[in-house]
Amino acid sequence: MRLLLVEDEEKTSSYVNRALSELGYTVDVASDGIEGLHLAVQQDYDAVILDVMLPGKDGYAVLEGLRASKQTPVLMLSARGSVDERVKGLRRGADDYLPKPFSLIELVARIQALLRRRSSDGVDVTQLQINDLHVDLLARRVIRGGDRIDLTAKEFALLSLLARHQGEILSKMMIAEQVWDMNFESDANVVEVAIKRLRAKIDAPYPLKLLHTVRGMGYVLEARAHDDNALRLRTQ
Repeated sequence: MRLLLVEDEEKTSSYVNRALSELGYTVDVASDGIEGLHLAVQQDYDAVILDVMLPGKDGYAVLEGLRASKQTPVLMLSARGSVDERVKGLRRGADDYLPKPFSLIELVARIQALLRRRSSDGVDVTQLQINDLHVDLLARRVIRGGDRIDLTAKEFALLSLLARHQGEILSKMMIAEQVWDMNFESDANVVEVAIKRLRAKIDAPYPLKLLHTVRGMGYVLEARAHDDNALRLRTQ
């Protein structure tokens, strides 16, 4: 899942970014309101974590600009934790409000609650199914054919991206940008290596292959009606 963190305090931003990344989230970071609003409007995020006190535009202005075009879930952060401030944020369109200082465990729990709420409203899904492969985005659980599959944080982020775009071909550049937040040219092999490791876990033990390479274009996760490998195994 992809999150946007808009926070100008470097220490807080680094701490939250690192913690969420270790949990498998892809996190984009903006240090001022102008950049934050631009990213929030131009990109598709599952949720936005938005500080109130920001240079350029404050959090309320960013929220107003975002709500003009999108209903992305927003969790506001602020050292101003009074009831009036919380009510102000909620009335202006925030989905939740967390006063500083906050517990990281609570922050993650609130983000997950927003994502569950979004799923129940029919805007997004957190339970993905591709043939016998089940991906639970919130619980970070992967099951195939009744078997629990253990993935690293980056492997889960990669699988989540492919699963959410099942049937769509994703290029190496798109994957590198979304999962590693990096320029593709900085390491041409990182995507290939990660795909190989992921394929060994979710595909190699099973007759029906779901993760496919499309030469010259990228990778796609889908259950193909005529899988040559599966057909060959069934006829042996």
